[in-house]
Amino acid sequence: MLKLLAFLAALYITGDCAAQSLISATEINPTKEYDNVYVERIAGDSLVSTFIIWIKENVPMHKHQYHSENVIVIEGTAIMTLGDKQQEIKAGDIIFIPANTWHDVRVTSETPLKVVSVKSPYDDGKDVIIYKKQ
Repeated sequence: MLKLLAFLAALYITGDCAAQSLISATEINPTKEYDNVYVERIAGDSLVSTFIIWIKENVPMHKHQYHSENVIVIEGTAIMTLGDKQQEIKAGDIIFIPANTWHDVRVTSETPLKVVSVKSPYDDGKDVIIYKKQ
């Protein structure tokens, strides 16, 4: 779990962001091999951070203490828990995750889930809280 957090935090901090850019999310592919989750920052400034995320299996239950997140599903399917509700998500779906809301993802497709994640305000990965069973 800590390994995943460290990996995500390192990826959040890296990446060049153009002042203005047009990017085709369907044409972006991971730039290296990954086990379960790969995050690539594609744009951002002091107010917002935008990432493409590939998930092969799952993302554990967590929340972002200070950030709201919009997720746009590009490819794949999954079951997402958002608060106390579970729902299937698929390409074309847009999900809004308010700050401080528990959420997780379990991939159900044979191909990785690919999403665009837009977080506001700027996200450096330091406000992620992983759920710990009591």
